[in-house]
Amino acid sequence: MSERSKRELVSWIKAVILGFTIVIVVKSFLFSNYVVEGKSMMPTLKDGNRLIVNKLDYDVSAPKHGDIVIFHATPTEDYVKRVIGLPGDTIEYKGDQLLRNGKEVDEPYLKAYKNQLESGQLTEDFTLKEKTGKTRVPKGMLWVMGDNRIKSSDSRMPWIGFVDMDQLVGKVSLRYYPTNDINTFSTN
Repeated sequence: MSERSKRELVSWIKAVILGFTIVIVVKSFLFSNYVVEGKSMMPTLKDGNRLIVNKLDYDVSAPKHGDIVIFHATPTEDYVKRVIGLPGDTIEYKGDQLLRNGKEVDEPYLKAYKNQLESGQLTEDFTLKEKTGKTRVPKGMLWVMGDNRIKSSDSRMPWIGFVDMDQLVGKVSLRYYPTNDINTFSTN
């Protein structure tokens, strides 16, 4: 093997090692891949959807109402839900209407399910006080709910309750599979 061929081979090996290093750093610290399991976020997200989660976003900014987030629900399971309440918010549902801090909030992502209802409500009436004993979302916590309100285990369940911001994995940024349903997610 000539000296030139050896240098070229070494150059290729360095490039491959650098490429793998970059992929590992990006995957570990910036973005992650998640697969949706279950129907709690339908119709927005469906079972089997593949997502890219931005793990860095909440290191530089705070969660916003409507963000779709991944969080550690148990030591072995991560859940995907929508941020409904931020620290200091009051949350109430009355007549299938979200009242945040006493004001009606439009939830366009629920329209598909509301239109399918023959009777009853998609989201049962409740207040934070009834569910948690607290009137406001505590500092450093979030109130999260699935879009498929009838079939979602979320903050309304006592074993989940408020989600500590330290439990957040990140914000869902992109659905890339199935390819005919590619979508980016942003709020406001």
